[in-house]
Amino acid sequence: QLQLVESGGALVQTGGSLRLSCAPRGRTLDTYAIGWFRQAPGKEREGVSCVSSSDGTTRYADSVKGRFTISRDSAKNTVYLQMNSLKPEDTGVYYCAAEVSYGPCLVDVDWYDAWGQGTLVTVSP
Repeated sequence: QLQLVESGGALVQTGGSLRLSCAPRGRTLDTYAIGWFRQAPGKEREGVSCVSSSDGTTRYADSVKGRFTISRDSAKNTVYLQMNSLKPEDTGVYYCAAEVSYGPCLVDVDWYDAWGQGTLVTVSP
């Protein structure tokens, strides 16, 4: 099974920015679609964004569109989630997930079979 590690979570003020990283252990991510998800305390996990493996097509949840950007750096074998204009409602544990795919990615929890351990993002008022 592919192992993924998220990093970059922190405490930040409203309006601030963070960049999260998703890196594998022992494999290249070139053949994987990568998704970002988040889970607030007491709530269900929700989709945030994804990037396809083939053409780099990206998708975003309406709640983050225009503020978040997902990107892939093949040289570093890492996928990033740049988060700008952060709001308190962005608070939660952020997870990255991977699925071998050459087609469009899906922001759907059930579509991915490899998950990281999560990194905590807290946005204070």
